[in-house]
Amino acid sequence: MSGLSEKEKEGCKEILNSLSNTELFALKDTVTNRMITVESVKEAVQAIISYSQCAEELLKRKKVHREVIYTYLTNQGVIIPANAEKHVLVKKALEYWKTPKPSVEVRKPAAEVKTDNEVHKEGGNSKGCDYQVLGEEFCKWFYQILNSQNPSLGLVPQEWGPQHFWEDAKLKFCYSTSEQQFEEYQGAELVSLRLLALVRDELLFLNPNLDANGLKCVSSPHGLVVVAVAGTIHRNTACLGIFEQVFGLIRAAIGNSSWKIKFVNLNITGQNAVEDGEAKHQPLPTLTYQSSELQVFYG
Repeated sequence: MSGLSEKEKEGCKEILNSLSNTELFALKDTVTNRMITVESVKEAVQAIISYSQCAEELLKRKKVHREVIYTYLTNQGVIIPANAEKHVLVKKALEYWKTPKPSVEVRKPAAEVKTDNEVHKEGGNSKGCDYQVLGEEFCKWFYQILNSQNPSLGLVPQEWGPQHFWEDAKLKFCYSTSEQQFEEYQGAELVSLRLLALVRDELLFLNPNLDANGLKCVSSPHGLVVVAVAGTIHRNTACLGIFEQVFGLIRAAIGNSSWKIKFVNLNITGQNAVEDGEAKHQPLPTLTYQSSELQVFYG
């Protein structure tokens, strides 16, 4: 009998359904030692689940390749480097399945991400709002849809565009490699296109650090929420550097739980390329802004 929890069964079924029929039936033969005959994909999946001792054993099977696990985790909103090794993905999946569902859903599947930028539900009342939770939800939502535009990841692109920004939105983009460069854009369309180009054309993957030392959020008396986050920049198998990104968020309408982006400040600092296998042993970048310093953005 299967030793998987209900949540593990649901997740493994979704992963197994991503395999080709040839891979799935071959895996069924391996797991059941050819003791079970099936006539459909559904029966094959059920047999594999039933004959697996645990979720870890199943995910480590060679026929369950890393790409399907990575795609599953990404669709659940789990932030993970694009070229994480399979054992890291297995560990992340097991941790995700063991994590109790929070009272505020922060890992929405891609299909459930609201196109009107609904990233936080709190009854339309700002009193008692946990802005750190808002910031974490927003970052998971933002980087999930932005990174999905990177064709090298093999993901289905989620809905990206100027609708997520205010019409007069601004982007200030500073990047330092051998020398410092600065770009500035105004207008929802231009801001959206420049950010899109980073991942779609330059094939970058932005991996935010959502721990307490990598994410800070403050709120002005006039309704502007400032979210600042640090993270690492990747391309293919290499970590290229670190970034700090500051967002200004304003409600889409009074009494509405939808938020739109008023401004974005993005600073990227390049470094000698480090293979992701080496980079994972290094600590995630820490945000250099103090909460009091973020109040400068109120103006």
